[in-house]
Amino acid sequence: MNSPTRETPPADWPERSRDLARLLARAGLGDRAAFATLYERTSAHLFAVVLRINRDRAQAEDILQEVYVNVWRSAQGFDAAQSQPLTWLTSIARNRAIDSLRRAQTQPQLQSVHASADDDETETTMYDQVADDTAGPLELLSRATDARALAQCMGGLSAPQRQSVALAFFDGLSHAEVAEQMRQPLGTVKSWVRRALLSLKGCLEAAVQRDAARGA
Repeated sequence: MNSPTRETPPADWPERSRDLARLLARAGLGDRAAFATLYERTSAHLFAVVLRINRDRAQAEDILQEVYVNVWRSAQGFDAAQSQPLTWLTSIARNRAIDSLRRAQTQPQLQSVHASADDDETETTMYDQVADDTAGPLELLSRATDARALAQCMGGLSAPQRQSVALAFFDGLSHAEVAEQMRQPLGTVKSWVRRALLSLKGCLEAAVQRDAARGA
């Protein structure tokens, strides 16, 4: 039997692993539909991996977004000769989750009783506290094939929110890289992205419902 190559999974892999390998290969070529399908099939597993390491659900959701940004950027580097897709994805998720704990341990835990309610860096939202079982904002962005709807939803964001989301999800930058690019504090950028994703999620869901109503 021929040895597997970077692009060709071994013949004795389970069908699921072979499907994931094909999706990774297509995502590595910039196929957003393949990436969206990959997200749908693996996000629940990877979220559980992250949550076992970092018990804070809000942080785990942020980490999961970073994981898939990383996957989108590095999908071309997946090597079927080295590991199965889910093993590779799990490794990325585990490393991101461990890194988040390390960063938290090295950062001073400061709280201010004078923080205003609308301070971007101290804001606590319902998104931080409540898990949502519907399609996440990253998934909706990946599924957004209607350019007009996406453009309209993006137009409803503030300029900083539009720029931060574009850098994070379309240019594939991490939150830290976005903060450096925009010359803003990391906490501010995370707040912009979080608010933008919530806004986009509602807007895109409404667009999907309108399309469904037209087709009914």
